[in-house]
Amino acid sequence: MAEKLKITLVKSPIGAIPKQRATVEALGLKKMHKTVEKPDNDAIRGMIQRVRHLVEVEEI
Repeated sequence: MAEKLKITLVKSPIGAIPKQRATVEALGLKKMHKTVEKPDNDAIRGMIQRVRHLVEVEEI
């Protein structure tokens, strides 16, 4: 596993179900094409898995 993950919101969560919208918000992503760095752990990986169609992930 990488030390950190770079997560970018690439698709709007407007049409997504509320649980997915809440997950995107919990990741700290509020606007399109914004990027956050999060630690690489199982909790973050699980959140990414739920919204994998909305985000782009890069290991750093």
